[in-house]
Amino acid sequence: MKAAVLKAFGAPLTVETLPDPEPGTGDLVVDVVAARVLSYAGEAFSGRRRYQLDLPAVPGVGAIGRVRAVGPDATRLAPGDWVLCDPTVRSRDDALTPDIVLQGWTARGEGGLRLQRHFRHGPFAQRMLIPTENAEPLGPIDPADAGRWSAIGDLLVPYGGLLAAGFMAGETLLVSGATGHFGSAAVAVALAMGAGCVVAPGRNTQVLEDLTRRFGPRVRTVQLTGAEDADRERMKQAAAGPIDCVLDLLPPLADATPVRAAAMTVREFGRVVLMGGVGGTGGDDLRLPYPWLMRNSVTVRGQWMYPPEARARLIALVRAGLIDLNGFEITEFGLDEANDAVAHAATHGGPFRTTVIRP
Repeated sequence: MKAAVLKAFGAPLTVETLPDPEPGTGDLVVDVVAARVLSYAGEAFSGRRRYQLDLPAVPGVGAIGRVRAVGPDATRLAPGDWVLCDPTVRSRDDALTPDIVLQGWTARGEGGLRLQRHFRHGPFAQRMLIPTENAEPLGPIDPADAGRWSAIGDLLVPYGGLLAAGFMAGETLLVSGATGHFGSAAVAVALAMGAGCVVAPGRNTQVLEDLTRRFGPRVRTVQLTGAEDADRERMKQAAAGPIDCVLDLLPPLADATPVRAAAMTVREFGRVVLMGGVGGTGGDDLRLPYPWLMRNSVTVRGQWMYPPEARARLIALVRAGLIDLNGFEITEFGLDEANDAVAHAATHGGPFRTTVIRP
Protein backbone atom coordinates (compact mmCIF):
# COMPACT_ATOMS: atom_id res chain seq x y z
CA MET A 1 0.00 0.00 0.00
CA LYS A 2 1.03 3.63 -0.45
CA ALA A 3 1.46 5.77 2.66
CA ALA A 4 2.82 9.19 3.64
CA VAL A 5 5.54 8.55 6.22
CA LEU A 6 7.01 10.95 8.79
CA LYS A 7 10.59 9.75 9.27
CA ALA A 8 11.81 12.44 11.65
CA PHE A 9 10.39 15.55 13.29
CA GLY A 10 11.09 18.51 11.05
CA ALA A 11 11.28 16.37 7.90
CA PRO A 12 8.65 16.46 5.15
CA LEU A 13 6.32 13.54 4.62
CA THR A 14 7.53 11.00 2.07
CA VAL A 15 5.18 8.76 0.11
CA GLU A 16 6.38 5.17 0.22
CA THR A 17 5.14 1.62 -0.29
CA LEU A 18 4.54 -0.27 2.96
CA PRO A 19 3.31 -3.82 3.59
CA ASP A 20 -0.45 -4.21 3.77
CA PRO A 21 -1.68 -4.62 7.37
CA GLU A 22 -3.24 -7.94 8.38
CA PRO A 23 -5.93 -8.15 11.08
CA GLY A 24 -5.54 -10.37 14.11
CA THR A 25 -7.94 -11.05 16.93
CA GLY A 26 -9.46 -7.75 18.02
CA ASP A 27 -8.31 -5.90 14.89
CA LEU A 28 -9.67 -4.95 11.49
CA VAL A 29 -8.27 -3.34 8.35
CA VAL A 30 -9.93 -0.33 6.78
CA ASP A 31 -9.53 1.12 3.30
CA VAL A 32 -9.03 4.81 4.07
CA VAL A 33 -11.24 7.04 1.92
CA ALA A 34 -10.84 10.38 3.71
CA ALA A 35 -8.52 11.52 6.51
CA ARG A 36 -8.77 15.03 7.89
CA VAL A 37 -5.64 17.15 8.36
CA LEU A 38 -5.65 19.26 11.51
CA SER A 39 -4.63 22.90 11.19
CA TYR A 40 -1.72 22.35 13.59
CA ALA A 41 -0.44 19.19 11.87
CA GLY A 42 2.65 21.10 10.73
CA GLU A 43 3.42 22.04 14.34
CA ALA A 44 3.09 18.40 15.39
CA PHE A 45 5.29 17.13 12.56
CA SER A 46 7.96 19.77 13.20
CA GLY A 47 8.25 18.65 16.84
CA ARG A 48 7.09 22.02 18.15
CA ARG A 49 4.19 20.43 20.03
CA ARG A 50 6.45 17.78 21.57
CA TYR A 51 4.04 14.98 20.82
CA GLN A 52 5.08 11.44 21.67
CA LEU A 53 5.16 9.65 18.34
CA ASP A 54 7.66 6.87 17.76
CA LEU A 55 9.12 7.52 14.30
CA PRO A 56 9.11 6.59 11.50
CA ALA A 57 5.33 6.34 11.36
CA VAL A 58 2.34 7.11 9.17
CA PRO A 59 0.67 10.12 10.85
CA GLY A 60 -2.86 11.47 10.89
CA VAL A 61 -5.75 11.42 13.33
CA GLY A 62 -8.99 9.63 12.48
CA ALA A 63 -10.56 8.74 9.14
CA ILE A 64 -13.61 7.70 7.18
CA GLY A 65 -13.23 4.41 5.36
CA ARG A 66 -14.64 1.03 4.39
CA VAL A 67 -13.92 -2.21 6.18
CA ARG A 68 -11.53 -4.33 4.14
CA ALA A 69 -10.97 -7.30 6.44
CA VAL A 70 -12.07 -8.27 9.96
CA GLY A 71 -10.53 -10.40 12.68
CA PRO A 72 -12.05 -13.70 13.86
CA ASP A 73 -13.93 -12.10 16.76
CA ALA A 74 -15.89 -9.49 14.77
CA THR A 75 -19.60 -10.33 14.88
CA ARG A 76 -21.34 -7.43 13.13
CA LEU A 77 -18.89 -5.47 10.98
CA ALA A 78 -18.27 -6.87 7.51
CA PRO A 79 -16.12 -5.97 4.50
CA GLY A 80 -17.59 -3.01 2.64
CA ASP A 81 -19.16 -1.34 5.69
CA TRP A 82 -18.61 2.41 5.98
CA VAL A 83 -17.03 3.31 9.33
CA LEU A 84 -15.65 6.20 11.31
CA CYS A 85 -12.13 5.28 12.48
CA ASP A 86 -11.73 6.64 16.00
CA PRO A 87 -8.05 7.46 16.74
CA THR A 88 -8.53 7.19 20.52
CA VAL A 89 -7.07 3.74 21.22
CA ARG A 90 -7.38 2.45 24.79
CA SER A 91 -5.54 -0.46 26.33
CA ARG A 92 -7.73 -3.45 27.15
CA ASP A 93 -6.12 -4.61 30.38
CA ASP A 94 -7.27 -1.83 32.73
CA ALA A 95 -10.88 -0.72 32.45
CA LEU A 96 -10.60 2.00 35.11
CA THR A 97 -7.47 3.84 33.95
CA PRO A 98 -6.53 2.54 30.51
CA ASP A 99 -3.41 3.68 28.72
CA ILE A 100 -4.33 5.79 25.70
CA VAL A 101 -2.77 6.63 22.36
CA LEU A 102 -4.11 8.82 19.58
CA GLN A 103 -3.22 6.53 16.71
CA GLY A 104 -0.84 8.24 14.29
CA TRP A 105 -0.62 11.31 16.49
CA THR A 106 0.60 11.09 20.10
CA ALA A 107 0.85 8.74 23.06
CA ARG A 108 0.08 9.44 26.68
CA GLY A 109 2.85 8.17 28.94
CA GLU A 110 4.96 5.03 28.72
CA GLY A 111 1.93 2.75 28.53
CA GLY A 112 0.62 4.72 25.59
CA LEU A 113 3.96 4.35 23.82
CA ARG A 114 3.81 0.58 24.29
CA LEU A 115 0.30 0.59 22.79
CA GLN A 116 1.56 2.75 19.94
CA ARG A 117 4.08 0.11 18.91
CA HIS A 118 1.21 -2.12 17.79
CA PHE A 119 -1.26 0.47 16.46
CA ARG A 120 1.59 2.45 15.01
CA HIS A 121 0.34 3.91 11.77
CA GLY A 122 -2.34 6.52 11.23
CA PRO A 123 -4.65 7.23 8.28
CA PHE A 124 -2.36 9.02 5.79
CA ALA A 125 -2.28 5.72 3.93
CA GLN A 126 -4.42 3.60 1.65
CA ARG A 127 -5.13 1.17 4.47
CA MET A 128 -4.81 1.09 8.25
CA LEU A 129 -5.09 -1.41 11.08
CA ILE A 130 -7.36 -0.36 13.96
CA PRO A 131 -8.93 -2.02 17.00
CA THR A 132 -12.32 -3.51 16.15
CA GLU A 133 -14.02 -1.37 18.81
CA ASN A 134 -12.64 1.80 17.18
CA ALA A 135 -14.66 1.30 14.00
CA GLU A 136 -18.02 3.05 14.36
CA PRO A 137 -20.61 2.12 11.69
CA LEU A 138 -21.87 5.05 9.65
CA GLY A 139 -24.45 3.32 7.52
CA PRO A 140 -24.59 3.96 3.77
CA ILE A 141 -22.98 7.17 2.55
CA ASP A 142 -22.13 8.60 -0.85
CA PRO A 143 -18.39 8.02 -1.44
CA ALA A 144 -18.15 11.61 -2.67
CA ASP A 145 -19.28 12.76 0.81
CA ALA A 146 -16.57 10.89 2.74
CA GLY A 147 -14.51 14.06 3.13
CA ARG A 148 -17.51 15.90 4.55
CA TRP A 149 -18.18 13.06 7.00
CA SER A 150 -14.60 13.36 8.22
CA ALA A 151 -15.55 16.70 9.80
CA ILE A 152 -17.36 14.68 12.45
CA GLY A 153 -13.96 14.26 14.11
CA ASP A 154 -13.93 18.01 14.83
CA LEU A 155 -17.37 17.79 16.45
CA LEU A 156 -16.57 14.78 18.63
CA VAL A 157 -14.03 16.64 20.77
CA PRO A 158 -16.38 19.32 22.14
CA TYR A 159 -19.20 16.76 22.30
CA GLY A 160 -17.03 14.80 24.73
CA GLY A 161 -16.75 17.90 26.91
CA LEU A 162 -20.49 18.50 26.88
CA LEU A 163 -21.18 14.89 27.84
CA ALA A 164 -18.66 15.21 30.68
CA ALA A 165 -20.53 18.29 31.90
CA GLY A 166 -23.87 16.50 31.84
CA PHE A 167 -25.09 19.30 29.59
CA MET A 168 -28.89 19.29 29.22
CA ALA A 169 -31.40 20.74 26.78
CA GLY A 170 -32.50 24.24 27.73
CA GLU A 171 -29.30 25.12 29.58
CA THR A 172 -27.02 28.06 28.84
CA LEU A 173 -23.47 27.29 27.73
CA LEU A 174 -20.49 29.61 27.42
CA VAL A 175 -17.82 28.42 24.98
CA SER A 176 -14.38 29.83 25.80
CA GLY A 177 -12.54 29.90 22.47
CA ALA A 178 -15.74 30.02 20.42
CA THR A 179 -14.03 31.57 17.39
CA GLY A 180 -11.54 28.70 17.07
CA HIS A 181 -11.77 25.44 15.15
CA PHE A 182 -13.04 23.27 18.01
CA GLY A 183 -14.82 26.14 19.78
CA SER A 184 -17.05 26.92 16.82
CA ALA A 185 -17.82 23.21 16.53
CA ALA A 186 -18.84 23.29 20.21
CA VAL A 187 -21.42 25.97 19.40
CA ALA A 188 -22.93 23.77 16.68
CA VAL A 189 -23.02 20.68 18.90
CA ALA A 190 -24.51 22.47 21.91
CA LEU A 191 -27.34 23.87 19.77
CA ALA A 192 -27.96 20.39 18.34
CA MET A 193 -28.24 19.11 21.92
CA GLY A 194 -30.94 21.67 22.66
CA ALA A 195 -29.05 24.51 24.31
CA GLY A 196 -31.35 27.36 25.21
CA CYS A 197 -28.53 29.86 24.70
CA VAL A 198 -24.84 29.70 23.77
CA VAL A 199 -22.59 32.61 24.75
CA ALA A 200 -19.74 32.86 22.22
CA PRO A 201 -16.90 35.21 23.24
CA GLY A 202 -13.91 35.96 21.04
CA ARG A 203 -11.74 38.59 19.40
CA ASN A 204 -12.35 37.72 15.75
CA THR A 205 -15.26 39.93 14.68
CA GLN A 206 -15.70 38.14 11.36
CA VAL A 207 -16.09 34.73 12.99
CA LEU A 208 -18.48 36.11 15.63
CA GLU A 209 -20.67 37.55 12.87
CA ASP A 210 -20.55 34.24 11.02
CA LEU A 211 -21.72 32.34 14.12
CA THR A 212 -24.71 34.65 14.40
CA ARG A 213 -25.47 34.23 10.69
CA ARG A 214 -25.27 30.45 10.89
CA PHE A 215 -27.18 29.83 14.09
CA GLY A 216 -29.41 32.82 14.80
CA PRO A 217 -30.52 34.40 18.08
CA ARG A 218 -29.74 31.42 20.34
CA VAL A 219 -26.07 32.42 19.94
CA ARG A 220 -25.02 35.54 21.88
CA THR A 221 -21.61 36.79 20.76
CA VAL A 222 -19.27 38.91 22.88
CA GLN A 223 -16.27 40.87 21.57
CA LEU A 224 -13.44 40.39 24.07
CA THR A 225 -11.22 43.33 25.02
CA GLY A 226 -8.61 41.63 27.22
CA ALA A 227 -9.80 43.42 30.37
CA GLU A 228 -10.66 40.43 32.55
CA ASP A 229 -13.26 41.89 34.89
CA ALA A 230 -15.00 43.90 32.18
CA ASP A 231 -15.08 40.95 29.79
CA ARG A 232 -16.53 38.72 32.51
CA GLU A 233 -19.40 41.14 33.13
CA ARG A 234 -20.12 41.51 29.42
CA MET A 235 -20.29 37.73 29.02
CA LYS A 236 -22.73 37.47 31.92
CA GLN A 237 -24.89 40.23 30.49
CA ALA A 238 -24.97 38.56 27.06
CA ALA A 239 -26.53 35.39 28.46
CA ALA A 240 -30.29 34.97 28.55
CA GLY A 241 -29.99 34.08 32.24
CA PRO A 242 -27.55 32.32 34.57
CA ILE A 243 -24.72 30.49 32.80
CA ASP A 244 -25.03 26.80 33.66
CA CYS A 245 -21.84 25.50 32.08
CA VAL A 246 -18.54 26.77 30.66
CA LEU A 247 -16.53 24.74 28.13
CA ASP A 248 -12.96 25.90 27.46
CA LEU A 249 -11.24 24.93 24.20
CA LEU A 250 -8.53 27.58 23.91
CA PRO A 251 -5.25 26.32 22.38
CA PRO A 252 -1.83 25.99 24.10
CA LEU A 253 -0.57 29.39 23.01
CA ALA A 254 -3.55 31.25 24.52
CA ASP A 255 -3.24 33.25 27.71
CA ALA A 256 -4.93 32.02 30.89
CA THR A 257 -6.71 35.35 31.46
CA PRO A 258 -9.67 34.80 29.08
CA VAL A 259 -10.11 31.26 30.44
CA ARG A 260 -10.41 32.55 33.99
CA ALA A 261 -12.72 35.36 32.88
CA ALA A 262 -14.99 32.83 31.18
CA ALA A 263 -14.87 30.20 33.93
CA MET A 264 -15.91 32.64 36.61
CA THR A 265 -19.12 33.56 34.78
CA VAL A 266 -20.68 30.24 35.77
CA ARG A 267 -23.60 30.28 38.22
CA GLU A 268 -23.63 28.78 41.70
CA PHE A 269 -23.56 24.98 41.40
CA GLY A 270 -22.43 25.41 37.78
CA ARG A 271 -19.89 23.30 35.88
CA VAL A 272 -16.63 24.18 34.13
CA VAL A 273 -15.00 21.72 31.72
CA LEU A 274 -11.41 22.25 30.57
CA MET A 275 -10.44 20.72 27.19
CA GLY A 276 -7.94 23.26 25.84
CA GLY A 277 -4.19 23.49 26.15
CA VAL A 278 -3.54 26.62 28.21
CA GLY A 279 -0.21 26.30 30.05
CA GLY A 280 0.80 23.29 27.97
CA THR A 281 3.73 25.05 26.30
CA GLY A 282 5.12 26.73 29.40
CA GLY A 283 2.84 29.75 29.75
CA ASP A 284 0.92 30.77 32.85
CA ASP A 285 -1.35 28.11 34.26
CA LEU A 286 -5.00 28.68 35.14
CA ARG A 287 -5.56 29.97 38.68
CA LEU A 288 -9.10 29.93 40.07
CA PRO A 289 -9.85 31.37 43.53
CA TYR A 290 -10.35 28.72 46.19
CA PRO A 291 -13.05 30.76 48.08
CA TRP A 292 -15.05 31.32 44.87
CA LEU A 293 -14.97 27.61 43.99
CA MET A 294 -15.92 26.49 47.49
CA ARG A 295 -18.61 29.04 48.34
CA ASN A 296 -20.34 28.68 44.99
CA SER A 297 -20.07 24.87 44.88
CA VAL A 298 -18.60 25.03 41.38
CA THR A 299 -17.51 21.80 39.71
CA VAL A 300 -14.33 21.99 37.60
CA ARG A 301 -13.14 18.99 35.64
CA GLY A 302 -10.78 18.21 32.83
CA GLN A 303 -11.80 16.10 29.85
CA TRP A 304 -9.49 14.63 27.23
CA MET A 305 -11.23 13.54 24.04
CA TYR A 306 -14.55 11.69 24.45
CA PRO A 307 -16.01 8.35 25.61
CA PRO A 308 -16.51 5.62 22.97
CA GLU A 309 -20.31 5.88 23.09
CA ALA A 310 -20.08 9.52 21.94
CA ARG A 311 -19.39 8.39 18.39
CA ALA A 312 -22.73 6.65 17.81
CA ARG A 313 -24.64 9.42 19.57
CA LEU A 314 -23.07 12.15 17.45
CA ILE A 315 -23.62 10.21 14.23
CA ALA A 316 -27.28 9.97 15.25
CA LEU A 317 -27.43 13.77 15.64
CA VAL A 318 -26.09 14.14 12.09
CA ARG A 319 -28.49 11.53 10.71
CA ALA A 320 -31.39 13.32 12.43
CA GLY A 321 -30.48 16.58 10.68
CA LEU A 322 -29.63 18.36 13.93
CA ILE A 323 -26.06 18.88 12.73
CA ASP A 324 -25.56 19.82 9.08
CA LEU A 325 -22.20 18.69 7.72
CA ASN A 326 -22.89 20.70 4.57
CA GLY A 327 -21.93 23.75 6.62
CA PHE A 328 -18.28 22.67 6.45
CA GLU A 329 -16.00 23.86 3.68
CA ILE A 330 -14.00 20.82 2.51
CA THR A 331 -10.72 20.97 0.56
CA GLU A 332 -9.34 17.65 -0.64
CA PHE A 333 -5.86 16.47 -1.63
CA GLY A 334 -4.46 13.20 -2.93
CA LEU A 335 -1.97 11.15 -0.95
CA ASP A 336 0.90 12.31 -3.16
CA GLU A 337 0.00 15.87 -2.14
CA ALA A 338 0.22 15.18 1.61
CA ASN A 339 2.73 17.97 2.28
CA ASP A 340 0.57 20.42 0.34
CA ALA A 341 -2.40 19.32 2.43
CA VAL A 342 -0.50 20.03 5.67
CA ALA A 343 0.51 23.48 4.41
CA HIS A 344 -3.04 24.23 3.28
CA ALA A 345 -4.51 23.20 6.64
CA ALA A 346 -2.14 25.58 8.42
CA THR A 347 -3.14 28.59 6.33
CA HIS A 348 -6.81 27.76 5.72
CA GLY A 349 -7.85 26.39 9.09
CA GLY A 350 -10.52 27.85 11.29
CA PRO A 351 -14.22 27.43 11.93
CA PHE A 352 -16.08 25.00 9.70
CA ARG A 353 -13.12 24.40 7.40
CA THR A 354 -11.67 20.94 6.96
CA THR A 355 -8.68 19.83 4.91
CA VAL A 356 -8.82 16.20 3.79
CA ILE A 357 -6.42 13.67 2.28
CA ARG A 358 -8.12 11.07 0.06
CA PRO A 359 -5.68 8.16 -0.32
